[in-house]
Amino acid sequence: MEPQHGDRPHLPGPSVYPIGFAAGIACILVGLIVNPRIVAPIGAAIAVVFGFLWARAATTEFRGETVEPVEPERREVSPTAEAGAVPAQHAEAAMPEPAPGDRFPRSKFLEGATLGLGGVIGGLVTVPAIGFMVLPAYIDQGYPQVDLGPLDNFTEGQWFVTSFFMHPEQGEVSHRTAYIRNNGLLDGEPSFTIISNRCAHLGCPVQPNGPVQDNQKKDVDGPKGQRIALTPMIPAGGFGCPCHGGQYDPEGNVTSGPPVRGLDRYEYAIENGRLKLGKPYSVTQVDGVGKNARIHKYKLTGPGQHVDGWEQILYPLQPPH
Repeated sequence: MEPQHGDRPHLPGPSVYPIGFAAGIACILVGLIVNPRIVAPIGAAIAVVFGFLWARAATTEFRGETVEPVEPERREVSPTAEAGAVPAQHAEAAMPEPAPGDRFPRSKFLEGATLGLGGVIGGLVTVPAIGFMVLPAYIDQGYPQVDLGPLDNFTEGQWFVTSFFMHPEQGEVSHRTAYIRNNGLLDGEPSFTIISNRCAHLGCPVQPNGPVQDNQKKDVDGPKGQRIALTPMIPAGGFGCPCHGGQYDPEGNVTSGPPVRGLDRYEYAIENGRLKLGKPYSVTQVDGVGKNARIHKYKLTGPGQHVDGWEQILYPLQPPH
């Protein structure tokens, strides 16, 4: 039995740390799409742990720690092959031994410098790209409060098709429509039903299933260039989607068609006798009518997405609104 590559022991073989680090990076990228609050942090933790272990293992010799040698492989050698072998002491050395006082050979220094420089360059290239890709979905998000005017504009018990601009400075691209009804007083405070016209199927604008009194349309100028249009309507048959036939009752509950939940609604506030529109939220079901309605409220989600039941796990988390 003779060593296959001489009597010198081998250095340690490849480790699994680079594989774990790569798996962590992949988990981060997938988590940013699937679940940025849970999966992405898990991937980051995996990448940090394996990255640290990888760097620690790669710099073992630099830090002066003893590296456990790996026994060389051995195989049976025939007598003829043994007789023809050239003695090692008569052959030229592949690499000279380090000079006395050298902690490590130059090749090791170059290897470490190359890995370190490559890591720095990789970070400088990838971090800004990931930042520009991810951060815009989390910065300056939200819905501004929209002043819809004095409460006197909304007759009690009357529905209004209310058109407004979410961001007046952006023009028509921020144009929105809501269906608003003044429900009267509830515990001494004004109560309103404010329903979004975005269909919960694919986002088409739903229309009232009843007459819209365009001849009584009223335009109101609000602060900061806000323009509000109030048109009385009578949604006797609720609301309907002209695209795919989704139907809703006057409270926004699904009565037929493909929508997976009820129509979204808006939060609101009463300040100094004026109606202020807040952020929207999703609704699965409304029990009751008007000011006595019990609303099953959820965080705003996109059209076609379930917000309750087991189906909700099939959809990725939404960026903050």
